[in-house]
Amino acid sequence: MSATVRVWDLPTRVFHWSLVACIMGLVASSQIGGNAMAWHFRFGYAVASLLMFRLVWGVVGGRWSRFSSFIYSPASVLAYLQGERNPEHTTGHNPLGAVSVFAMLGFVVLQVASGLVSDDEIAAAGPLVRFASNTLVSNATFYHRQIGKLILLGLVALHLGAIVFYRLKKGENLVRPMINGDKEVVTQTSSSRDDVSSRLLALAIWLMCATLVVWAIRQMA
Repeated sequence: MSATVRVWDLPTRVFHWSLVACIMGLVASSQIGGNAMAWHFRFGYAVASLLMFRLVWGVVGGRWSRFSSFIYSPASVLAYLQGERNPEHTTGHNPLGAVSVFAMLGFVVLQVASGLVSDDEIAAAGPLVRFASNTLVSNATFYHRQIGKLILLGLVALHLGAIVFYRLKKGENLVRPMINGDKEVVTQTSSSRDDVSSRLLALAIWLMCATLVVWAIRQMA
């Protein structure tokens, strides 16, 4: 008998779709170039605030949004690949999904960090360029434009491929829970907290993160 569980709290869902929108904006603005680069930086700063929020929310957020719920050992990942399944794997992130999430977050952090010290030598330069050596700027720019972007696009493609695979091969819709927050599970398990107070807490955390990013950028100007 299945049960409905609140897996993804509203703050996590807003973070997810905001990050999707920002990444799309970053890719589009980088391809357009010119005056659109001003928006490229704005999207980058927005991503920085989102990442800061997610790091905090990964500690104090809902049950299944906390990093502690999907930090798996290498042995657990290997066992999952060999067919071992636990009830928690069908609720939150399974071991492979967890690897994907951490890889995505890690490379997004690297992309934002490298962008801060990148310089296209035309019209766009990161706010930290004037504090960095020419070698660091050159290496960061090369990584940001030639390596990091391709890695992130590859991870996005893998993510979309996994969604399609689970939908067609396993009959599991991974998108719906990230929209409405709920998931049908066979084994009863605890739901993520997602009430008014937790949502207000998330809003306060994000506002503090966004304020910190704005303050830091102004200090660099």
